[in-house]
Amino acid sequence: MRKILVTGAAGFIGSNFVRMVLSEHDDCFVVNLDKLTYAGNLGNLAGFLDHHNHKFVKGDICDGPLVEKIIDEHKIDSVVNFAAETHVDRSITGPKVFIETNVTGTLTLLEAARAKKLQRFVQLSTDEVYGSLGVEGKFTEQTPLSPNSPYSASKAAADHLVKAFGHTWGLKWNITRCSNNYGEYQFPEKMIPLMINNALNDKELPVYGDGLNVRDWVYVYDHCTAIWKVLTEAEAGEIYNIGGCNEKTNLEVVGLILERLGKPKSLIKHVTDRPGHDRRYAIDSSKIVEQLSWQPSVTFEEGINKTIDWYLQNQEWLRNVTSGEYKKYYDSMYSGR
Repeated sequence: MRKILVTGAAGFIGSNFVRMVLSEHDDCFVVNLDKLTYAGNLGNLAGFLDHHNHKFVKGDICDGPLVEKIIDEHKIDSVVNFAAETHVDRSITGPKVFIETNVTGTLTLLEAARAKKLQRFVQLSTDEVYGSLGVEGKFTEQTPLSPNSPYSASKAAADHLVKAFGHTWGLKWNITRCSNNYGEYQFPEKMIPLMINNALNDKELPVYGDGLNVRDWVYVYDHCTAIWKVLTEAEAGEIYNIGGCNEKTNLEVVGLILERLGKPKSLIKHVTDRPGHDRRYAIDSSKIVEQLSWQPSVTFEEGINKTIDWYLQNQEWLRNVTSGEYKKYYDSMYSGR
């Protein structure tokens, strides 16, 4: 039986990955290590917390002795590292925690993986490490890293550490760099759930600048199937870009949400752009398509409808995560902007 340590697995993408693995792969045991910060929520794992092939451990990836104890106790053979601070806006107002979690935390996991001679270490990275594109072209795995925010800089640093552990000590690793995710259980500091939540409550939808920044969007389930392919089929030492071939401006995405919810475009409010806002990301996923036979399963239009339906059907979950500290964060980020 494959035994994997999945870090950050009470967050958005990590919880979706755990759900997928436990639903589709009976020969895999998952140990879920999560600190349960503001974006970590055990409600994301409802129905799976007590699964016979799942063990949850509350803890910090910076805690080396805890990580080594988990590996020994559960005979872990692989690590899939989702644990990260991920919100660009938060990295601008408070970059220190991004270095602590994304760099020091990854280093701690790498040291444990090396010491315990694990079979594979899969690092979840981001297309943002490549920087910003002009109106044409796409990021490939050979694109030089040029991060422009504290968040993307911390992820690029972690990527370099992963490769260094492979080169220096022979650790078997893979890195995946994905475009923007959307789907169920995404914390509403990110654009799509934020816009859905505001529209449902007839609140203004804050759109940065002119709203013409372009992102490639991939449905979270499709991203998770790609990670599984990399973990189980890829040769060690390979990097894979993962994208949905769905380039949309922010205004296009917001317009689709408003149309689907029957809300007026007058709810859109253009606000001051964030510092250093990258203009366009686009992913070339041909490597993972050709080498591992991975393909997205849904179009953006299908995925956004599935996502909106989920938030409509899970408004109690949405209310729970947007109370208290979230309101303070939202006001600090958007009031008077």
